[in-house]
Amino acid sequence: MLIAALLVNSDNIQCQDSTATSKKRVIETISHLLAANTDLISDDAIFDALFDRERLGSTGIGKGVAIPHARVPGITHTIAAMLTLNRPVDFDATDNKGVDIIFALLVPEDDGDNHLEHLASLVTSFREPTICQKIRETDDVDKMFDLLLAIDDD
Repeated sequence: MLIAALLVNSDNIQCQDSTATSKKRVIETISHLLAANTDLISDDAIFDALFDRERLGSTGIGKGVAIPHARVPGITHTIAAMLTLNRPVDFDATDNKGVDIIFALLVPEDDGDNHLEHLASLVTSFREPTICQKIRETDDVDKMFDLLLAIDDD
């Protein structure tokens, strides 16, 4: 799975956000980014889907990374967005550390196991310290997309 391919382009990335200061605000911000990719579902509905999934258990995977995701009726393909924060926020991550890299996925309700493969691949990529460090150092969306393309090619 290719990270950049899921994002499609740099329009789906926001770097070094300073307004998302809580888990709720992070999900709100990423919902707006995801909603910009489809007219089939509103940002409020996306927020509700992601927040409902988060109530089942944190999507903070540790090492400063969270991968909020939800199955959503009405969409026909996976939609992704990425957000980095200039300050980590508490996300109830497995290692109890703050999160500053957020990669969100919306998948069709009938997606089967495809999204599980995406999640597994994302977790593997984001557990690499050098990848996360490069992401944290990037503050431009076009440079971030180029970085993710390079990571995909490795």
